[in-house]
Amino acid sequence: MSTPDEMDVSAKPFIEHLDDLRKALIWAGASLLVGLLVAIPLAPYILSFLIIPFERAELTVPLQVNAVGSGLSIAMRVIWWSGLILSLPFTLAAVGGFVLPGLTRREKTAIFGGGAASLGLFALGVWMAYRWTVPVALQMMAATERWMGTPAAFWETAGYVSFALKLLLAFGATFQLPLLVYILGMLGIITSRQMRDKRRHVTVAMLVVGMIMTPPDPFSQILMATPLIALYEICIWLVYARERRTQI
Repeated sequence: MSTPDEMDVSAKPFIEHLDDLRKALIWAGASLLVGLLVAIPLAPYILSFLIIPFERAELTVPLQVNAVGSGLSIAMRVIWWSGLILSLPFTLAAVGGFVLPGLTRREKTAIFGGGAASLGLFALGVWMAYRWTVPVALQMMAATERWMGTPAAFWETAGYVSFALKLLLAFGATFQLPLLVYILGMLGIITSRQMRDKRRHVTVAMLVVGMIMTPPDPFSQILMATPLIALYEICIWLVYARERRTQI
């Protein structure tokens, strides 16, 4: 049971909790709207940024727009996902403002530390996909087309943008999994011994996640699974170090 000094908030009536939830939802919605508005003038520059991995792949097939309205479709996709990412820190702050008052100081410490690490891991995942995975995946798909004797005259720009955005966000989201394991360890829900005992199961699970979240080629799968497995090993040692400190 949590002691009074662990809790920073007294019990609230149910109606006040509903009002806090309403405020959090309004703040999150407003943050998304502002993010979308900011993303609108930046859309051409963001698209240029997204095309760099395609150019890095050094393919012979060009990107083209082949339908009326494709430009609008591309703009909408870029603006939506960019606005969502720009608003994410403020949305998380709104969620934290609603959830954190009901947590103990120990839980808050774990979540605050995890929040900073989450942003770093998300950026790391996106960077890895941007720098290596997207170009490698494009090269593999082009090689498959040549192998099957069905080389494309061009690739549709809207399709490439959707592919690149999904892969970048998939890497950023999947890189949160080791952090989740670490937070569970920090909270004492799992131990470093349990994490070591489940190492083989986790390795298989990471490979499956890589297979699901990446294009159907083994290179992209390995590029996602390898850093996840490495991060999991780091988490084991961090949880173990914390356990040793609490025993002293």
